[in-house]
Order: sequence, then C-alpha cells, then structure tokens
Amino acid sequence: MMAQKITNAFYVVKEKKNQGLSAFEPTFTLKTLKNPPSDSRAEQREETKFGAVGMMISVKDNGNGIPQKILNKIFQSFFTIKPTGLGLSLSYDIVKAHGGEIKIETTEGEYTEFSIIIPLNPILV
Repeated sequence: MMAQKITNAFYVVKEKKNQGLSAFEPTFTLKTLKNPPSDSRAEQREETKFGAVGMMISVKDNGNGIPQKILNKIFQSFFTIKPTGLGLSLSYDIVKAHGGEIKIETTEGEYTEFSIIIPLNPILV
C-alpha cells in the first residue's frame, strides 16, 4: 500500500524534473509516527476523530500536486492518472476497515502529501 504511494511520489518528481525547470530540485519525504506524544502535529490534527493516533505514515513530494478537479475522484475504483498502479481505492478500503483514514494535502504545482492514520484502538469492520 505505501509502496504504491512511494512509487507515485518518485514518478511525479521525475516527471516534473523532465519538464526542464532548471531551479527544480526533486524532494521526497517519508515520515512515520507510532503512538506520537500528545504535543505532536499528527495527534492534534486527528484527536477529534480518532482519539489518540496509534500510527501515521506520510509520504510527501514536491511534484505537480493533484488538480482540484480530480481530487474528489482519486479514491474511486480503478481511477488512476499514472501508469504506476490501479489507484487508491483498495488502499482506502483497507485503511477504513482498520478504523483509519487517508488524508491528502496538496497544492497544484507545488506538492502532495498522503498520510495514512490508524487509531490506537483500531475498529475492525
């Protein structure tokens, strides 16, 4: 699941670099948190929905971002705009089944960050 997000991040920064932007330096960030302290950004952001966060994995790239016109479609079955996978639908279903959530922060032309958040006491459906 995270391998697909990482592959996508590498793909988009390579595509942006190939656009010939001389000042562009591809960046990729992978963050993990397990039972973060109460003052962490992740727990504060998710406190109201989940209580305490048990685990968070985030992948961020400085590619082209996700256009707003397709942002609401990216979790639909078989929706994809890249040749790197079948989309996020299966990942979304797995995370939801464990009581978690996938958060997306993106600005078109600047970056995308995917965060998978699982609560301390996941609810299995």
